Amino acid sequence: MKYYILVGEASGDLHGSNLMKALYQEDPEADIRFWGGDLMQEVGGTLVTHYKERAFMGFIEILKNLFTILGFISACKKDIASFHPDVIVFIDNSGFNLRIAKWAKEAGYKTHYYISPQVWASRAGRIKTIKATIDHMYVILPFVKDFYDKHQYPVHFVGHPLIDAISGRTQADPDVFTKEHDLDERPMIALLPGSRKQEISAMLSVMLSVVDDYPNYQFVIAGAPSQEPSFYAPFLKNSQVRLIMNKTYDILSFANAALVTSGTATLEAALFKVPQVVCYKGSRISYEIAKRIIKLEYISLVNLIMNKPVVTELIQNDFTTKTLKASLNQILDDYHRATLFLDYYDLEKKLGGRGASAKTAKLIVEYGRNL
Repeated sequence: MKYYILVGEASGDLHGSNLMKALYQEDPEADIRFWGGDLMQEVGGTLVTHYKERAFMGFIEILKNLFTILGFISACKKDIASFHPDVIVFIDNSGFNLRIAKWAKEAGYKTHYYISPQVWASRAGRIKTIKATIDHMYVILPFVKDFYDKHQYPVHFVGHPLIDAISGRTQADPDVFTKEHDLDERPMIALLPGSRKQEISAMLSVMLSVVDDYPNYQFVIAGAPSQEPSFYAPFLKNSQVRLIMNKTYDILSFANAALVTSGTATLEAALFKVPQVVCYKGSRISYEIAKRIIKLEYISLVNLIMNKPVVTELIQNDFTTKTLKASLNQILDDYHRATLFLDYYDLEKKLGGRGASAKTAKLIVEYGRNL
């Protein structure tokens, strides 16, 4: 069968690559065309457009680039029509994907959505669009299935693909890793400032402001695959902080603690059992708009899944050098760390175990063959 997959960011590229591997297992003759990234390209298929070209974040940034985004939407529709796939698979990235999905359903294509749009967080009215345009939805968080059940929309809970991505990786040798990146023997604090330029710029300066207060630790920035090392250079002047590109999982596997920008990385840190402080700061206008739209008690996936404040969240004006230092001191305390580890183990149980990509691929192929 012919598959068209649409991904919009680094985390989607990771999950898309694992889904593609599983699709090839289920359907060795699969012909896959996609909008994604390097990881998906390594698996095979045909890359149409890289997600780096579409990495716009926040309401203001999207408005500034509206004509560019509309151009991508038009190009995507034309490319799908030319390829004429048996199945279209959307992965997260709702702003772009739901627009394509509405057109695709009207055009007669079979639509599958892997990793639900965050309708549970804001703009629940989009459920009507999803019901009308998506044939099959695959969710990776247990509370999201509960949410859809309440709205009489049946979905498949397949578990979280990060469990497979992390458990299936090859562990780096600590001595080789230390030598390769010029590290020393001090315990490591990881800095994960995000993947887009706007969020990195907003987050990293504050994260770096606490470094001098912890001489007994070494700080390492996990460079995003969507950026070049040169982008980080202005932040690292006169700094002993190391920048390590495209090695986030290796960094987390050795980290003693982490300062993490809200997003998928909070869940990754938790699955690696790394104590963390969750941080977020956007432009003032974007934040004020988001605050009025998003109706959640927490912003981190860890706290949302556990439905309690497992990890500290420093949001907008609360994200300062003073509050960050106080929160970091807390997660470096042995008693607090022991409690956090127990919550992390409970969180992993809630995520449903291994096999998310395989379960999703099997269902997509079965539904495709039963057209």
